[in-house]
Amino acid sequence: MIISTLNELLTPPAGIAPPRVIFLDAMGTLFGLRQSVGEIYGIIAARHGVTVHPPALTVAFFETFRSAPPLAFGEVDVNQLARLEFQWWYRLAAQAFIQVGLLSQFANFERFFQELYDHFATASPWQLYADVLPTLQYWRGQGVTLSIISNFDSRLEQILRRLGLDSYFATILYSSRCAVAKPHRQIFDRALALHDMAAQQAWHIGDSPQEDYYGAQTAGLQAFLLQRSPG
Repeated sequence: MIISTLNELLTPPAGIAPPRVIFLDAMGTLFGLRQSVGEIYGIIAARHGVTVHPPALTVAFFETFRSAPPLAFGEVDVNQLARLEFQWWYRLAAQAFIQVGLLSQFANFERFFQELYDHFATASPWQLYADVLPTLQYWRGQGVTLSIISNFDSRLEQILRRLGLDSYFATILYSSRCAVAKPHRQIFDRALALHDMAAQQAWHIGDSPQEDYYGAQTAGLQAFLLQRSPG
């Protein structure tokens, strides 16, 4: 089922059973970027003496992102996880700058990237969608368990806390701590196991046709594809 806002699901659609647990994607579902990737990268790159063309860098970033291996490392210790996550994003960003011919212009790309990486752990680049808090509050008031399944890294916990969302979720499952990422069935099965729920008792809501909608459907959950209007 396709929806354009979360509040379309304040009551279950006809013919769909009420959920005991609702899993939500994070980026693109609960919050999004205030500016394009290229614009944000460009602002920080300028502080390091490099001028970028934001539209070209945005295209390069997403081309690189789509071809990257899954952001999933399995069960590793906290320090190793942080290093693996940083390296994954570092390679992606470096490849995007190579693609637009700008990597060599940085005097110290590692210093630039560290600032960039830390910036995305703050609230500054993110905007919370207007329908999110009222809908989460309603569901919580109805006794529905809320949780997150996201192809993200451990910075997600900081972002949710800084956006005032962390208290709404019983569990926060992000792919970097798993052996697989969405749409792989295993990550949905793991989320269900955390709550001792059957797939038929759960909804999943996300903005990716492949990762969220197809992945959740394949795992047996009631899937909703969130297609937000631009702007």
